[in-house]
Amino acid sequence: MTEKQTWALNGFIGLLLEVVLFALGLYFLSEGSLIGVLFLLLVAVGISGFFIVQPNEAKVLIFFGQYLGSVRRSGFWWGTPFTIRKKVSLRVRNFNSSKLKVNDVEGNPIEIAAVVVFRVVDSAKALFDVDNYETFVEIQSETALRHIASSYPYDTFEDINASSLRGNADEVAAELARELQQRLQVAGVEVLEARLTHLAYATEIAGAMLQRQQAAAIIAARQKIVEGAVGMVQMAVNKLKEDGVIDLDEERKAAMVNNLMVAIVSEREAHPVINTGTIY
Repeated sequence: MTEKQTWALNGFIGLLLEVVLFALGLYFLSEGSLIGVLFLLLVAVGISGFFIVQPNEAKVLIFFGQYLGSVRRSGFWWGTPFTIRKKVSLRVRNFNSSKLKVNDVEGNPIEIAAVVVFRVVDSAKALFDVDNYETFVEIQSETALRHIASSYPYDTFEDINASSLRGNADEVAAELARELQQRLQVAGVEVLEARLTHLAYATEIAGAMLQRQQAAAIIAARQKIVEGAVGMVQMAVNKLKEDGVIDLDEERKAAMVNNLMVAIVSEREAHPVINTGTIY
């Protein structure tokens, strides 16, 4: 089923025609002619053809089970009498999913939720191809969200370049929007945007995963500190050697390197011991 436009006459022109027919009917009845009854019957039938279309709304016209077409232009209209006119909103709407508990690609239970911005672009598909397009949008949105959540890890600890739900929110949102568009196309719905609104580990593993994240952060920080410390020690040794301040043998050089590394890498404040010489 595809949307098509149907004819509709300006309602005020139709109203004028109804007044003319009504006046003719009264005139012929006053003259004793049965044609006046026919005119009044036409007026009674024509009244059922009036309808109003609000802005950002479509009226779907059904004539004895047959789809005649849709009217999208807002205003007062006069169309085919005895038609069923069903309203379909064309406004942009939001759907906020509930917090879903799913497993990511690594099997970790997580909580995830999203907001979907959509609108109807084909009133015929929305009305005839699915039972209830709003319910259809809700169910398919949650289904797509579950599928996307199970395709990515919550976070990556070993491979920092790998995609994850937490680290690649824009990529995940774009893929969610694409999958939703494929699922909702049958209902004549266009997906304008899809974004994650909630992402967290499930309660039962949140504490353990927090400790893991903290440990990974500490390790990463230690690596940076060690890399910086090695560079500083190397620079200090080379500077002393170039300036000829002191000539150290390998044993004393190793001791100085060890002391400098301990002073730089240590978490606590260093307390140097100054050697002032011997009493002998």
